[in-house]
Amino acid sequence: MIRPATDLRVYLCREPVDMRKQIDGLALLVQEAMALNPFEAAVFVFGNRQRDKIKLLFWERNGFVVWYKRLERERFKWPDRLEGDTVTLSGRH
Repeated sequence: MIRPATDLRVYLCREPVDMRKQIDGLALLVQEAMALNPFEAAVFVFGNRQRDKIKLLFWERNGFVVWYKRLERERFKWPDRLEGDTVTLSGRH
């Protein structure tokens, strides 16, 4: 399990994302849909409509890293009663 440092920001895109998107498409979503800088020290989290898949985008010194996880039987918990399309999380417990 990846646990980010407590000073690393985590942004969650609440709207479902097409999981066929790769690095360029996810970085464009960060810029245009989330109005954030994909090169900042942050992890950007995207989920599909069924909430059984997530992708995380992270800029690391000289290139992007994408992590992908697919659940076989369970679903990721996703906020649905918050305002806005982007949720800011922290690495704290």
